[in-house]
Amino acid sequence: MPLSPSLAAWLSQQGHDAVHATDLGLHTAADTDIIMRARREGRIIITADLDYPRLLALARATEPSLILFRGGDWSEREVRDRLAAILRGLSAADISQSILTIDRKRVRRRRLPID
Repeated sequence: MPLSPSLAAWLSQQGHDAVHATDLGLHTAADTDIIMRARREGRIIITADLDYPRLLALARATEPSLILFRGGDWSEREVRDRLAAILRGLSAADISQSILTIDRKRVRRRRLPID
């Protein structure tokens, strides 16, 4: 969240094991609850919510990995296109234990835990 549930459906169609927080009954859950669930299930969080990097840093967490979309309003098509390009260019090891911050011109990777 706040990205559309259609992104999870699209990722599933691409062969990824993806679910939206709403589908898990977590649409009103605290961010920390979503983080714990993602960690427990070995998932990556994809969001535009700026609270997640801060929460991972404060917890000195190494999991879950996070893909964060920044830089204004993204259309669903823009998110899918940008994410497809990134997933083609990065391996699972590149994403593991990382925060990927995606904006319109670049991708920044920061390894977890954050000091």
